[in-house]
Amino acid sequence: MPSVPGDLTRLGFADSRRALDLLADPVLAPLVHDRERVEAEGLAVSLSRVADPDQALLALVRLMESVRAPAHDPVRAELVTALSQPGRSRDRLFAVLGASTALGDHLVARPEHWSAVTNAFPLEVEERIDLLVGAVTSPAGGTSPEDALRIEYRRQLLGIAALDVSRPEPQARLPETAAALADLAEAALEAGLTIARSAVGDEADTCRFAVIGMGKTGGRELNYISDVDVIFVAEPAEGVEEDAALAVATDLATRLIRICSTQTAAGALWQVDPALRPEGKNGPLVRTLESHVSYYERWAKTWEFQALLKARPVAGDRALGRAYVEAVAPFVWSAASRENFVEDVQTMRRRVEENVPAGEADRQIKLGPGGLRDVEFSVQLLQLVHGRADRSLRSGTTLTALSALSQGGYVGREDAHTLETAYRLLRTLEHRIQLHRMRRTHLMPTAPADLRRLGRALGHQRDPEDSVVAQWRTAAREVRRLHQRIFYRPLLSAVARLGPDEVRLTPEAARERLAALGFRDPKGALRHLEALSDGVSRRAAIQRQLLPVMLGWFADEADPDAGLLAFRRISDELGTTPWFLRLLRDEGSAAERLAHTLGRSRYAAELLEQGPESVQFLGDTNGLRPRSRDDVQGRMRAAARRKDAPEQAVLAARAVRRSELFRLAVASLLGHLTLDDLGRALADVNGALIDVTLDVVLEGVEAQSGEPPLSRHLVVGMGRLGGGEAAFGSDADVLFVHDPRDGVDGRAAQEQALEVVKELIRLLGLAAPDPRLEVDAGLRPEGKNGPLTRSLESYRAYYERWSLVWESQALLRAAPVAGDRDLGSDFLELIDPLRWPEGGLDAGQIREIRTLKARMESERLPRGADRKAHFKLGHGGLSDVEWCAQILQLQHAHAHEGLRTTSTLGALAAAEAAGLLDAEDATALAESWRLASQMRNAGLLSRGRPVDSVPSDLRDADGMARIMGLPPRSGQELANRYRRVARRARHAAEKVFYGDAT
Repeated sequence: MPSVPGDLTRLGFADSRRALDLLADPVLAPLVHDRERVEAEGLAVSLSRVADPDQALLALVRLMESVRAPAHDPVRAELVTALSQPGRSRDRLFAVLGASTALGDHLVARPEHWSAVTNAFPLEVEERIDLLVGAVTSPAGGTSPEDALRIEYRRQLLGIAALDVSRPEPQARLPETAAALADLAEAALEAGLTIARSAVGDEADTCRFAVIGMGKTGGRELNYISDVDVIFVAEPAEGVEEDAALAVATDLATRLIRICSTQTAAGALWQVDPALRPEGKNGPLVRTLESHVSYYERWAKTWEFQALLKARPVAGDRALGRAYVEAVAPFVWSAASRENFVEDVQTMRRRVEENVPAGEADRQIKLGPGGLRDVEFSVQLLQLVHGRADRSLRSGTTLTALSALSQGGYVGREDAHTLETAYRLLRTLEHRIQLHRMRRTHLMPTAPADLRRLGRALGHQRDPEDSVVAQWRTAAREVRRLHQRIFYRPLLSAVARLGPDEVRLTPEAARERLAALGFRDPKGALRHLEALSDGVSRRAAIQRQLLPVMLGWFADEADPDAGLLAFRRISDELGTTPWFLRLLRDEGSAAERLAHTLGRSRYAAELLEQGPESVQFLGDTNGLRPRSRDDVQGRMRAAARRKDAPEQAVLAARAVRRSELFRLAVASLLGHLTLDDLGRALADVNGALIDVTLDVVLEGVEAQSGEPPLSRHLVVGMGRLGGGEAAFGSDADVLFVHDPRDGVDGRAAQEQALEVVKELIRLLGLAAPDPRLEVDAGLRPEGKNGPLTRSLESYRAYYERWSLVWESQALLRAAPVAGDRDLGSDFLELIDPLRWPEGGLDAGQIREIRTLKARMESERLPRGADRKAHFKLGHGGLSDVEWCAQILQLQHAHAHEGLRTTSTLGALAAAEAAGLLDAEDATALAESWRLASQMRNAGLLSRGRPVDSVPSDLRDADGMARIMGLPPRSGQELANRYRRVARRARHAAEKVFYGDAT
């Protein structure tokens, strides 16, 4: 009927006309009852469920033709009975025929094997061995043992394939299928060895001979078609000379290889490959156990130990095989301690990938990027590094090992699940591709018919060609992403460099190691280790991976005890979050950065303890790059707007500042920031906070009064804030300016502006778990006796009538940092003539500045402070340098535009360029300013509190020195260096500040 071809097409037949003809073939007459339509539960419907319905139908016709002869009457009758009704027998047989032309050909040649498909059930390896050894020991009449081996092998292979391809979710059965194939290979090796021993005769008893399975055979995860990797080991029987025994063993091995590898009339099995033996193809085929051990002790390369991970006895003398595995295990599980072990494994993986032919790279399921090798190398590397201390990881089976790695916390659960899912898919693709023609290949097909069959085999009924390719590429991308992250994880190299006792971190080993590493309180440190790593939780398991390595990183710093304590506190705070320990284990150098940061800087540690979520910066490649002022201010403003009360809003903005301070602290500790970049970034962060806080206060004023504020407001940065040269712990020196709006009463505006400033200072100074920003308005007109804020006109009137030279000097570093931009421009226009006075300074003003500096040196230097060591007020210190720059600016900025800068170093460079400062003096002053600034920053970072002088305690000095990039125990050297630099700067300052140049 015309509708039948259409129905067949809808059922999935590619060539419906041919399918219709085949269904009408007389050999199918017992199975097809109505040729005028597609029967509801007929052959066509059952065939439509298989990978390739057309292929299965053709094979079915050929199979039925093969049993037409009278000799096959019993087989034909049983076959017709089994296939006449829908059910398991029909489904299994059709599934095999639709998946494999090779197995279809075998059934046509040996139709009596059809029941191996329909009645298939799992077999233990011992059962497979008994069946195969029995087949070669008593072959059917006229059949050679070698052919009997192949016939029984194919019969059992049919059963494995039947159980595999008839499952609706083939990936789910992959481990059982791969294990069954490995068991079948093991049984075949045992049967082949039986044939070899029979051929050798009584001499076979002169040696003990064992076959060691390697690779996928050893791991019980074999493919349908694969080389079977082996190693041979032998021992002489009692009373037999070793050379004679080895000669016999070599004969056995040679015969076994030939028996299994040779093509016969009954077909082929697979190639037996002994190339993984010591010295490879250049080495003897068989060695004694002692010879193997001797080789591995002296000559073996890293890849050989990786290969031995999967070794297991598969044939011959099982006791000798077990002895071999026990003898080589110590080499396998200590290999990671070899020099450059991790790097060697990584290099080997790259070499494998580079050797893939260019034309195959995009189709490789096994060797290419995102292929099976990516999963296997990642799993094996983790096993070898961590398996030294954790026996649960010592499995030769990839999926079993991956599960153990996940359970032990060495791989994240989600990552392990992704890798497992992808590995199952890739192996299933590989199986289905190989199964079709029983050929060894690892390439994705390109022919539409092959892709269609492959897609349908994996359950894609609609658009199977494109769907299976998309599924494969998605899995490959995920595998590659995780391989790159896991396989090149810096923590692996660090763990591998530890000795076995260091990795295990037993209490005894930990106590000894803590003392050896220089922890000042080993007992206290041990308590922290026990608190972090005791128990069976996943958290404790990951800590046991991290801590042995992190201890060494803590010990590289001046205060390892403080670093470990801070790590415990942060772990206690974040340990239950899913991302914290995963970040340290998986992301780049996060763990190393954290350990060095905590051991080097109490300031950074305290910031992190107050806001532990900032640890995420350490896992981001751009996480330590300073953010722009606009970015920081935008995040502060967004955080503040999510709060209702002004206090909560500003505290939220301050939390953003805290995280930015941590970012800058770590970047500074790791040497990622110059002093200039750090100064600008800190000034931007503080300026952003002031700006956001001012907005919060003004919004509160408007909300309370129902009207806009009476004035525009401006905050002017002074000192280091205005100069963009802020330091860790710097106060915010500011001036407050307001400008009443048109028609507003000046007194009312002043009162409101004063309340605004007071509220801003209060909010910035609230006690909270972040460093307060101390606001200092002491440089305002009349100093502390003057009003906190003035109107622009009040500033103008004051500066015109009362301004003193020190106020002009202070204004040299004035720059708007918050508030109304237009008002900022107006203020700068007002003060520029004051700080860059036309004609410079007269003699009286110069004398006044010099007198003021002398009085400051005598009055403000703390009692007992060493004038040669104080960073700010000491000889050659910051004050000396800044006053030199400022007197040159006041005197000459009107004539030299380059001097019109708020930067101290910028002013010195401009003065040198203008010929106002000779190069030697400029260098001396700039070097001292930089060194004093760096040491002040380093002191605060190290101790967590301001350090105003060169420390007298060498441990404190050493902590500063390490932060500045000097080697351990350089504290005295740094102190001496500062004194030398400051002495040269003092000499230059006396010449510049008190000489004729000014």
